[in-house]
Amino acid sequence: MGAPTDPIADMLTCIRNAVHARHPKVDLPAAKLKIEVARVLKEEGYIAAFKVIEEKKKKVLRLYLRYTPDKQSVISGLRRVSRPGRRRYVTKSAIRPVFGGLGISILSTSKGIMTGRVARRTGLGGEVLCEVW
Repeated sequence: MGAPTDPIADMLTCIRNAVHARHPKVDLPAAKLKIEVARVLKEEGYIAAFKVIEEKKKKVLRLYLRYTPDKQSVISGLRRVSRPGRRRYVTKSAIRPVFGGLGISILSTSKGIMTGRVARRTGLGGEVLCEVW
């Protein structure tokens, strides 16, 4: 079996499964796009930290998940928006709030990976990769 056709969906599923199982960390195959998505998740406070480690000549992205003091996950939901079969692009004016402003959308823009809020402020549209709340 080869690599997954949708690495971002695979990443979100791994995070979702780790959160449900209350794991402190999750390891994923590293890729530039996944590392950038992890950077945005860290900046927005959805994960505690991330690092890229090399195991047996393969790069691995390790995400450290965040939980509240009463052991509730900071991430309550993840959703892939743009998929390989159906790409979703938005203009800056079409970027909508996620979960009533409580969540974030992660966009791939011409200036890199950023949240919908930053993209709107910068005046950029792009491909909506996923939503996190």
